[in-house]
Amino acid sequence: MTDEEEELLVEQVATAYRPPSRAHEGLRYHPAWHDLSEAARERAFGRGRALRALEAALDEDGLSAAARAILARIP
Repeated sequence: MTDEEEELLVEQVATAYRPPSRAHEGLRYHPAWHDLSEAARERAFGRGRALRALEAALDEDGLSAAARAILARIP
């Protein structure tokens, strides 16, 4: 995998988007997570944390996109 390909996967993993899952499947990781090296996973985690903080700062309710996605699944 080239550095450019790995960086694209890091960006994909860092976002709040996760492919849809069924209610009984539980926690899902982004599929690209499993293709990353340990160092790239750490970069994706750090970038994701920074993105969640920015999203929450911009949201009128102080919620990140991940928090909104979780709350949307609660009946």
